[in-house]
Amino acid sequence: MIGDEGEQIGVMPPFEALRLARSKNLDLVEISPTAQPPVCRIMDYGKYLYQQEKKEREAKKHQKTITVKEVKFRINVDDHDYETKKNHVLRFLDGGDKVKATIFFRGREMTRTGLGRTILERLIKDVEPQSIVEFRPRQEGNTLHAILAPKKSAAEREKEKEKEAKAKAKAERQEKMLQEKMAQAKLAPEKKEEQPATAAAGVEAPNTGSQA
Repeated sequence: MIGDEGEQIGVMPPFEALRLARSKNLDLVEISPTAQPPVCRIMDYGKYLYQQEKKEREAKKHQKTITVKEVKFRINVDDHDYETKKNHVLRFLDGGDKVKATIFFRGREMTRTGLGRTILERLIKDVEPQSIVEFRPRQEGNTLHAILAPKKSAAEREKEKEKEAKAKAKAERQEKMLQEKMAQAKLAPEKKEEQPATAAAGVEAPNTGSQA
């Protein structure tokens, strides 16, 4: 038997445990029915269910659903268009999504599949620091595609973001302290050096006259 404060009460008959729970306007909940004897706890069961639901909602908020984003290329892609699409790939990877890089061959372009493979290999090399290759370029019919995945897991990215946020906050605090010190230095009056007194003290002449 466990009390509502988490304290160990000990073994007692069920009717006494139930009476104790009711005396506190709480519930008697069996938390380990397979134990010998079964373990029960005095608690507010409605509050317990609410807290559990709240924990589940919070956990779902931090869950990241990984989706596959598709970025399409053409074999005659120019450098500007390639850079634009590459940036899309990097953005998706940074967001934790997988990327399917695809090239469609139309008509006579099927005779130039090697050019399409060269484009995808170039992309793989360019985004290598941020990605891992799940599937190297493979052809299915008139389509050539490769699949890239984020190099870091969602948990690792979250830790990095927290670390960066802490470092930024620390730098801001240090900058603020430095500015406050500079402001205090400007407002503080300059200390003047103490000068010794230069006024000459009057000296009384000694009396040399003789007494009568």
